[in-house]
Amino acid sequence: MFVSTSCRWWSLTVVAMWGWSCSAPPARTSGYDVVIANGRIVDGTGNPYYYGDIGITGDRIAMIAPRWALADVPAKTRVDASGLVVSPGFIDIQAHSWNQLLFADGRVIGKVSQGVTSEILGESTTPGPSNANIDSLYGGGSQSDATMRAHVAQFRGSHGFSAWLEQMEKHGNSVNVGSYLGAATVRAYAMGQQEGAASASQLDTMRAIVRNAMADGAFGISSALIYPPGSYAGTDELIELAKAMSPLHGTYISHVRSEESRLLAALDEAIRIGREGEVPVVIYHLKASGRVNWPLAEPAMARIDSARAAGQDVKATMYPYPASGNNLSSCIPGWVHADGKLLERLGDQSLRARIRKEMSDMSPGAEVYCQHNPPDAYQIAGFAKPEWKTYEGKRLDEIARGLKKDWMDAVIELTIGERNTLGKISFGMSEANVSKMLARPWVVIGSDAGGYDPDTTTELVHPRSYGTFPRVLGKYARDERLFPLEDAVRKMTWSTAEILGLRDRGMLKEGMFADVVIFDPATIIDKSTFEQPHQLSVGVRDVFVNGVAVWRDGKHTGATPGRALRGAGWTGAPSER
Repeated sequence: MFVSTSCRWWSLTVVAMWGWSCSAPPARTSGYDVVIANGRIVDGTGNPYYYGDIGITGDRIAMIAPRWALADVPAKTRVDASGLVVSPGFIDIQAHSWNQLLFADGRVIGKVSQGVTSEILGESTTPGPSNANIDSLYGGGSQSDATMRAHVAQFRGSHGFSAWLEQMEKHGNSVNVGSYLGAATVRAYAMGQQEGAASASQLDTMRAIVRNAMADGAFGISSALIYPPGSYAGTDELIELAKAMSPLHGTYISHVRSEESRLLAALDEAIRIGREGEVPVVIYHLKASGRVNWPLAEPAMARIDSARAAGQDVKATMYPYPASGNNLSSCIPGWVHADGKLLERLGDQSLRARIRKEMSDMSPGAEVYCQHNPPDAYQIAGFAKPEWKTYEGKRLDEIARGLKKDWMDAVIELTIGERNTLGKISFGMSEANVSKMLARPWVVIGSDAGGYDPDTTTELVHPRSYGTFPRVLGKYARDERLFPLEDAVRKMTWSTAEILGLRDRGMLKEGMFADVVIFDPATIIDKSTFEQPHQLSVGVRDVFVNGVAVWRDGKHTGATPGRALRGAGWTGAPSER
């Protein structure tokens, strides 16, 4: 078939099934607010890159044309992207920037510098909706608990989820923000921190909370089934919550009940919840944790492949590191946390033998806390007591020796002494497994981290806060060639937007919101380490959010154009304040 060379590629249109015809080139406009010229466009779909120009008007992509086609079109801001990749903004499907986006530094420099333009919150708990029962989740004596109690009090009532989203939008943030509804919040709203099955009336309350939050814009329900009180929820309860959101197009996303010896059973549970609840399923931060459990990675991937082959929508998220991070108190059995009495029970010497026995139990079928890794696999951070400051960033075995205790009694003493505010980084994953899992086409990228300012933050954090997305692009796509650059970008953009039901973000296409990243594919890489985490990644030159530059020439502009994002069930109704 012959195509006239006088036809530019943007003007070719398919004529029925037989051939091509030439239509007129794009009409000359009066200009654009922003023109990004001469870039290597990786559009988010996974398709091969091409070279072109992008014209932005207001908050939308108004034109995508061949390279140099917009050279003479007027623009308020002209950006030369020669030698650089232009891609959609990255969507972090597992972010934890609660404080920053609600009442602190909404610039989230550590995330914007990676190319993140949207933060999705909500793992396990959310500030809204709240009632007096929710206050029990923040019943400790720490300053952070007191701060959170004050903030969740703003979001009382059945439509507190919408009020929370609105408050974050008003706060002024450099990124867009949306959220799942925390399953632990749903349960706590109805039951506080009680163990046991929900009654019929409590289940009715939970269903109503789910339906209201979905109408308020939640993307679905998020559970974290190793942390109390979320861990108290049974499979049947979670199926009922999934059924409540199914008509409103929600997704069930879960930190599954075990990532260690019971990983396969935990995946089966999540898949069952999705199947019987008739909703898609996403597994948070897929991994086989604990050195003795590394062989479970292959059958775990096979479980998801099998479910997908049978026609069920199951996907997973990952961060590109062989270490995870959570609270030190996750080493302590769930029943000890019940009813908010963790510190009281830990101080009860009559319970100490039982607690220690369960923490160290390696028998088949035993619950797994921290016993499947040696103590030197845990890095501890967040110390406030002056006499313990020297332990900041040290491994648990070294701290235990300093306290002259074994690792179990050290965990108990530290949890009591710091009032359950300590965090740990767990070096319990295999780098080989990380690579295999990242390469699966159904895996998308989520940091499982908040965004910080390296100039003002001193606490030890996981390097994923600063390096998740550049590490995927630099280490795994460019250096190790685990997948093409286009596929790496897809895992951060359109594939994530599809999970969330966002139809106007995650892709470079005319009419889409102008969330755009410009980066150097030759230099992009993470710099943050476990020992010195507060280092920005390099290689991201410019970031635009809703058409506004928030990162130019490697520096934050101070702009805060971020908006609230809402799921497919959103009715557009205002919150009840």
